[in-house]
Amino acid sequence: MSAGTGAPLAGGVHGPGRLRALTAVVLDALETAARTRGGPIPAGGPDAVARRTTALAAPVLPEEGVGAEAALTDLARSVAEGAADPADPACVAHLHCPPLAVAAAAELAGAALNPSMDSWDQAPAAGVIEELTTAALARLVHPDAPAPDALITSGGTESNLVALLLARERAAPGPLRVVAGANAHHSVNRAAWMLGLPAPAVVACHDGRIDPAALDRTLAGLGGGPVLVVATAGTTDEGRIDPLPEIARIAERYGAELHVDAAYGGPLLFSERLAPRLAGLGRAVSVTFDLHKLGWQPVAAGVLAVADTALLAPLSLRTDYLNADDDTEAGLPDMLGRSVRTTRRPDALKIAVTFRALGRRGLSELVEHCVRTAEEFGRAVDARPELRRRPGEIGISTVLFRPVVADALEPEAGDAVVAEVRRTLLMEGRAVLGRSVAEDRDGRRGLWLKATLLHPAAASAELLPLLDLVTGAAERAAAARGGTGDTGAPAAERLSP
Repeated sequence: MSAGTGAPLAGGVHGPGRLRALTAVVLDALETAARTRGGPIPAGGPDAVARRTTALAAPVLPEEGVGAEAALTDLARSVAEGAADPADPACVAHLHCPPLAVAAAAELAGAALNPSMDSWDQAPAAGVIEELTTAALARLVHPDAPAPDALITSGGTESNLVALLLARERAAPGPLRVVAGANAHHSVNRAAWMLGLPAPAVVACHDGRIDPAALDRTLAGLGGGPVLVVATAGTTDEGRIDPLPEIARIAERYGAELHVDAAYGGPLLFSERLAPRLAGLGRAVSVTFDLHKLGWQPVAAGVLAVADTALLAPLSLRTDYLNADDDTEAGLPDMLGRSVRTTRRPDALKIAVTFRALGRRGLSELVEHCVRTAEEFGRAVDARPELRRRPGEIGISTVLFRPVVADALEPEAGDAVVAEVRRTLLMEGRAVLGRSVAEDRDGRRGLWLKATLLHPAAASAELLPLLDLVTGAAERAAAARGGTGDTGAPAAERLSP
């Protein structure tokens, strides 16, 4: 078929054959590009990436098409060469996981069939898979509840939005007051704004976790009325888990409901050894739980679990072309009330494939690997006199640390060195480290480098070169600011997978 003519499809009888050939083109481009990139992120920074990408991808809408193979080769290559690759051990900045191959393959099946999860006649079997998947997740989060349920969402932001929406509807005529820790994810404040709720009352934190005494004072000061307390199990900045049992007791004493944002920490439930860290989670009326973080799914794979399926009633909606009354009475499942979205991808498919492939034991082993690797990485930081770890425990699989040469400078200058280390390694394509502002042992809030370790297979030894990179970059940055860094330190080699 000539370029620009016809419409070969991914589905149907002949679609898989066409897709097989094109998938090979994509895989070849990905493999070649990963070698060309040679590290966790392309060197040169935004301008260099933009130039290289534009050279391969433009014009995006030519007058005459170049053909499927050429377009795939160029654009797959460009996006892969210019990727921040979470499968590289030196890519540890964010809650950005390397997806499992089995999950990515399941994603391909879902994309080729393209079911839309808003009506049965668009997704007959996919709807069943979603029902089975959400039932398993609901029971994982609320094992003692008589009728728990769960929704598939696009991630923690949507899950938190829906949780607040449902709480607002239960509180009607309200008004609902939201109480959240200073450590809460920004999506909680945004959800309150979007829903027309008062700005959340902010509870002070200690060591990155909600202070129960401060929560007690805040609830006492509200003087009654419907309240939703939002706690966090796995903060974005530090991986901290709020004291859930104490928070649940205090909330119950004031008649408040509890929502827990466990987008990061929820998968600890797969592990019998680690699940006790989430004690008290089952007392929450709703729980956010992501699997594109510590679950190794391609984005998006979010979940909102609720203690009782009746809590989802406010999402019910009737529109004749999707869930007419007579169709529902005739036995066609009503899928429209399973989301605030209408058209939805079959994201439950990749989750179900992964769960079935690995089982709870296999998932537990991967989660425990990440937690153990973070602990080992933290000990390696402690063993380096040039580096200092943030005092306290490791936050799930997040390690905060900073170069000691930054501590020798005034606080503002020291924080600037930390920031410069991160940007230098980014621009050089050597490492993708995050940044967090957190309390030090003296209570002062300062800037720390953040390593969020979500790689389910990387060994601790593969991560140790990061410490050499940080040390060398810090010495150069401090010397440039008049500190005590060693300007003669040689540039470290870029890491490779």
